[in-house]
Amino acid sequence: MKTLVSFFSAQSRKTADLATALAFVLGADRYEFKPDPPYTPEDLDYNNPDARVNREAKAQALIPIQGRIENFEAYDRVMLGFPIWWGAIPLAVKSFCKGYNWTGKRVCVFVSGWDDVSRFAEILQPYMEGAEILDVKLFKGPNTPEFRRWAEALKT
Repeated sequence: MKTLVSFFSAQSRKTADLATALAFVLGADRYEFKPDPPYTPEDLDYNNPDARVNREAKAQALIPIQGRIENFEAYDRVMLGFPIWWGAIPLAVKSFCKGYNWTGKRVCVFVSGWDDVSRFAEILQPYMEGAEILDVKLFKGPNTPEFRRWAEALKT
């Protein structure tokens, strides 16, 4: 089984840390996707109503993503990671997902943050048509016992 750890991470890089640890444990390829153009610190200032992320959230339209995974069809399993923004899935994640054929892919979602993720599989499904979303897990970091147990269990 060929596995890809794909992820979106912002300023804190917590999701990047989770993705790096997970790719290491699984011996998987790692791919960070970013909006085009990438976010600047000013873009991410959610306290500013004119900040890019606030304008995007209000518009709820898909946004351009940099680059492409050329051999996406070669992966059987995709680990998808992202931070929670305002209790929701970032538009960059939905945009990334919409850009690929997910038919037959087995997907595990890992999220960094402090919120409820119980509906995330249902919310993501229309952006990942044909995928089987197996799991959605919330983690506070890669050095927690919960994350280590989850990552180890995925090796089988």
